[in-house]
Amino acid sequence: MYNENKNNNIMTTSECNRSKSSITNIKQLFPSRTKDECLLELKKNPSVYRTYLNWPDKWKSNFLEFMKGKKSLPLTYDPFFKKLFNPDIYPERLSRLISSIIGTKVTVKCILSNEDSMLPSTSLLLLDIIVQLEDGSIANVEIQKIPYTFPGERMSCYSADLLLRQYTRVKGEKGSTFTYQDLKTVYTIVMFENSPKECNDPRLSDIYLHHGKAAFDTGIDFHLLQEYYVVALDVFRKSKYSKDINELNAWLSLLTATTLDDLAVLISDYPWMEAICMDMSEYLYHPEEVVTMFSEALRKLDENTVNYMIDELKKERDEAVTALAEKNAALSKKDAALSEKDAEIAALKAQLAALNK
Repeated sequence: MYNENKNNNIMTTSECNRSKSSITNIKQLFPSRTKDECLLELKKNPSVYRTYLNWPDKWKSNFLEFMKGKKSLPLTYDPFFKKLFNPDIYPERLSRLISSIIGTKVTVKCILSNEDSMLPSTSLLLLDIIVQLEDGSIANVEIQKIPYTFPGERMSCYSADLLLRQYTRVKGEKGSTFTYQDLKTVYTIVMFENSPKECNDPRLSDIYLHHGKAAFDTGIDFHLLQEYYVVALDVFRKSKYSKDINELNAWLSLLTATTLDDLAVLISDYPWMEAICMDMSEYLYHPEEVVTMFSEALRKLDENTVNYMIDELKKERDEAVTALAEKNAALSKKDAALSEKDAEIAALKAQLAALNK
């Protein structure tokens, strides 16, 4: 997967022509408009325009850059991703994305509800979608904006929740005929926009896909049902292997694309991606729907930022409590040592007094 393409920097004449053609196609898909033209269209719906006016300046700018035909939609936010990867409308897209990550061809059967989850409803997720695959296994696909604390512990909890929900559902369906062999693998797939420090080890500088599962050190072959995939999107952007042409890199390039040039290169390398770009460009003609998606993304980001700050404060508090406990333990140890010295001094004084007497 990570073989370096030695000819990455060499572009043939046909590749140059294809790249120019892609740029032309992109400009046709995303026609250029002025800011005044975009705002005039938005003002046709006063309530939608008022919503836009209440956004932070950065979000206004991001919205206008898309509507002016200059930038891609931010697909790592839940509302945008679900529009373009909705299994009911585009059943093959999510299937191909998951297949490229886990390395096995799968077909998404349906989206599962989060209502019966045993985990708290508030989390640091930009995207959280749970799907059942054709073979009965379950995949939880998440995208994280913020490198949250305790990533391993959190992923373990997500995976355990998935497995328990599957167990409850399958046992209810099978009744007395249920066996543990009826349970299928659960996949926890987490994509980090800004990956945690564990992914930024210098030894992992070019590795953006990590796969993990439990195994016994003796090699005993038990079929354990929980697997984990971590995708570091920020590492992917910088990795020299992100230029390799393969299915996984196609989808990750789409998710990390921000400009029209990014989309042009994407279509040049993967012509089949043009259909997704066409669907994206359709929203240029539905500004009220784009406003709704941006508002939902902003609401969720604000909530996640607060949760992240709470987690960070809790972590700092716990570290302070631990440090204080360590200091108190050290002081107690010193007090005990002083008490022993005082006792020794008192004993010596008593011996000296006895000798003097």
